[in-house]
Amino acid sequence: MKFSHWTALAFSSLGFLSIYTSFSHTIAANVAQSVPTPSASPKPNIREVLQPGEVRPLPGQLDRVPLVNSNSPEWVKQSGILLSTFPPQNKATPAAHLNYPLKGEFNLFAHHFTHDPKDRQTLYIGVLVYNPGTKPVSIAIPAAASYRLEPDAPFQSKPPILDNATGQVFSGPGIRAVDTVLRGQRTREFPNQVIVQPGRYQLLMNGDVVTRGLTKPVNGRSTLMRLNSSGTVYVATLAMFAPKTATGEERIPTLQEWQELLLKGKFAAPRDKSPTPPNAPGGFIYGRVAGVQGGSTWRTQLTDPGRSLLTIPKVGQSIAYGLSTLRGGRLGTGQIQAAPLLVRYPDTAYESHGNYATYYDLTLPLSNSTAQKQTVTLKLSSPIKQDQLSQGTLRFRQPPQDFPFFRGTVRLRYKDERQQSQTRYLHLWHRIGQVVDPLLKLELKPGETRSIQVDFYYPPDSTPPQVLSVTTEPPKL
Repeated sequence: MKFSHWTALAFSSLGFLSIYTSFSHTIAANVAQSVPTPSASPKPNIREVLQPGEVRPLPGQLDRVPLVNSNSPEWVKQSGILLSTFPPQNKATPAAHLNYPLKGEFNLFAHHFTHDPKDRQTLYIGVLVYNPGTKPVSIAIPAAASYRLEPDAPFQSKPPILDNATGQVFSGPGIRAVDTVLRGQRTREFPNQVIVQPGRYQLLMNGDVVTRGLTKPVNGRSTLMRLNSSGTVYVATLAMFAPKTATGEERIPTLQEWQELLLKGKFAAPRDKSPTPPNAPGGFIYGRVAGVQGGSTWRTQLTDPGRSLLTIPKVGQSIAYGLSTLRGGRLGTGQIQAAPLLVRYPDTAYESHGNYATYYDLTLPLSNSTAQKQTVTLKLSSPIKQDQLSQGTLRFRQPPQDFPFFRGTVRLRYKDERQQSQTRYLHLWHRIGQVVDPLLKLELKPGETRSIQVDFYYPPDSTPPQVLSVTTEPPKL
């Protein structure tokens, strides 16, 4: 399956689609054939499905915790600097350094791939930190994960919903990484803390991306770290193809070699396609992200305006909240949730379109104000992408467009009908416009209020926007 075919499919399906999603979906198609190839059989009859009810903007806003977001270039063919928050002074490529010191709580996300490298040379992704101060700095790592596409987490198609209690269901490296961090865990390469001495550099990660021995020489690595620094540090993500010994064997890059790359290196290449400026007329290219975004978490209560509860909708109706809405995909809410970038490179995205690795923590205090018992369902779904809603409703279709739009794990925490606390992890794999089964079905007694907490890190290799919907079901006949 050639890239050009998938580009055409993406644009015909969505009107316009971010370059950032087409590349990732191409990996999935080429490496794991996660999306079925169109057959020569007759086209099925397409039926549009409308979701009655209202679509609301998501209450609240992102917090102020920075997220170092390294996702450009996505495809690495030449060693170099991916993202540096270091100052530009005394660097060979000053433009590669964004001069943004970090202190206290911050997160780091890195998502990069390579294909057909020369001699199938192993690519390494390094995360380098530096302490510019006069006292040691401790960096706590409460949760962190890094996985390769092969063999750790290949792109694979999955059923629309699967129980994922143990975290063994995944459909890509970024998806697995954010799932691990959601559970508050660390993969084995990460300690719970590192100490960086004054004026010293230290590696937080030195991860390989191996293509030798693979049937198709395509591989990548996705990483998410939650970090908390006791003092000011600078951080950089770097890409280096494996150096070799005198006998021609590959070896792991040393700390000194990573320092030299930071100080003397150029941008990693090739560069991604440049984005369209916001509000520019004509076609729109989102671009890929390389910068520090302002905000890592969107934590909020979903309630009726000015109230502390969410009154369930009328029977047969839904209340939906947009998730990861963005320019060109606001679903009629007028809301752009894409995180602003505090610093960025001129040829990369203006906003964090898609909010990869951003944590959504949503609480729904559901209230049944009627005099009858009501059955309520909760769904996370991917409607047809629209900026303004036609007919004022969300649109789905059967069959859905054969292109994955949301792939990842969500967590539900709630009390059941016996008032027992429940925690469930569910892996979702949804196509564009797919009519999906609910995450949860609850029966609420007359006048009953019950809270549901839904949280997840927005999964890399998903495509926004989505909605979280509460629906009151008609009684069974």
